[in-house]
Amino acid sequence: MNWKAAAAAVVMAGMAFGSVTAADGTHDSRVALMKQIGGSAGALGAIAKGTKPYDAEAVKAALTTIAATAKVFPDQFKPGTETGDEAASPKIWENMDDFKARAAKLSADAETALAQLPADPAAIGATMNTLGANCAGCHKAYRLGK
Repeated sequence: MNWKAAAAAVVMAGMAFGSVTAADGTHDSRVALMKQIGGSAGALGAIAKGTKPYDAEAVKAALTTIAATAKVFPDQFKPGTETGDEAASPKIWENMDDFKARAAKLSADAETALAQLPADPAAIGATMNTLGANCAGCHKAYRLGK
C-alpha cells in the first residue's frame, strides 16, 4: 500500500469534513473552500500532466473533496454577506438559484467521476475538462477581478 497516498486521502477527507463543519459564510471561509477545490484540482492536474504518477487513492480523495466542498460552498453566501468580499459578484445573491445549480453540477460531475474512477492520466484529463468547465463558467458569471 502506498502510505503517502493513504495519508493524503485521510488529510483530504478531513479537509472536506472540516469544510462542511467549519464554514461560516465569511470571506475567509469562502477562500478556504475554494483553496480546497483548487488543491484537489491541482492534484488531479498533476496526474493528468504526468508530473505525478497515477494514484487511485489520491484521485478518489481529490474527487471526494471537490464533490463535498461544492455541495456546501453556496451556503457561504447567505443574505447579509454581500459586502466585504471583493471577489464575489453581487450577481450571486441576485441569481442564487443559478449559483446553487452551478455548484450542484460541479458536485454531481465530481461524484460521477468518482463512481467511474478515471483509470489513467488521459481519463483524468477528460475529467478535468468537465470539472474545469464548471469552475470557469461559475467564475465568469460570479467572480470579480481575476
